[in-house]
Amino acid sequence: MAQTPQSSTTKIVLSISQLNQQSRNLLESALSRVWVEGEISNFVRPSSGHFYLTLKDEQSQIRAAMFRGQNRTLSFTPKNGQLVQVRGKVSLYAPRGDYQLIIEHMEEAGDGALRRQFELLKHQLHSEGLFDADEKQPLPELPTRLGVITSPTGAAIRDILSVLKRRFPGIPVLIYPVPVQG
Repeated sequence: MAQTPQSSTTKIVLSISQLNQQSRNLLESALSRVWVEGEISNFVRPSSGHFYLTLKDEQSQIRAAMFRGQNRTLSFTPKNGQLVQVRGKVSLYAPRGDYQLIIEHMEEAGDGALRRQFELLKHQLHSEGLFDADEKQPLPELPTRLGVITSPTGAAIRDILSVLKRRFPGIPVLIYPVPVQG
């Protein structure tokens, strides 16, 4: 009979570091060489030379990294909206507990569907004349009201409201509550 937590005589308590390391070991052994196709977004190339990006499809996304030693062999420069196929391993960045894809190889696969949808919408709006100069309204020198999208209970909203009260007293602030992380 399987032991339930209540019937177990010994309890094993892991530190967060131990839990993350065990999770990392499991992920890396089970998913050590996978091919994934996705559209690039949030692409950045800091001075370290590494690539950091998000790969996504219409329903999901995963953070990814391609380190300098691997990305030097690429025959193209990745860009947001580009569809790629990558080979890599799934890993866990233990300090944050975030799982990610460590890319070892990347191939171009064309423009992503999300990028095509965006370009199609942009073309449609342009053909309707919505980008014409006479359609645009001039921006006011100062806003008449502000909208803030954040958690209504976090430290960030208190800081924002404090600064706004000091710098722009009297401007109404609309708060749109959303769950936030980090």
